[in-house]
Amino acid sequence: MSSLLFALSNQRLDDVPPFAIARRVGALVSFAGIVRDNNEGKSVTRLEYSAYQALAEREGTRIVREAIERFDLIAAACCHRVGALELGEVAVRVWAAAAHRGAAFSACEFTIDQIKERVPIWKKETYCDGEQEWVRCHHP
Repeated sequence: MSSLLFALSNQRLDDVPPFAIARRVGALVSFAGIVRDNNEGKSVTRLEYSAYQALAEREGTRIVREAIERFDLIAAACCHRVGALELGEVAVRVWAAAAHRGAAFSACEFTIDQIKERVPIWKKETYCDGEQEWVRCHHP
């Protein structure tokens, strides 16, 4: 049986997956989305994430479940930060455990892309000039 998890957190995100590594796991791939100092040509000094918690957790769990089924994963998880984050902090982590690396890499990419597209999470960017702007966390 596959493990699955999606969570929102206002705490720093650890690199340790929130599931045990089964003996049949041959690959564990993790992704960390990190707060960078720029976005679309603007200098960013910090971010603040906000989410519709109940819907975000439900949709995030659905996405992780889809990844497990689609890529035949042994386990998977995703955790996204909410609240204020400084440059260099981890905003989101994804883990995918599979028998083979190809499935784990593909599942990690699928999961983060779907999280950014479908989960109701927004970020407020603060720029070097002091201006702030709320932006949806999806691909344009």
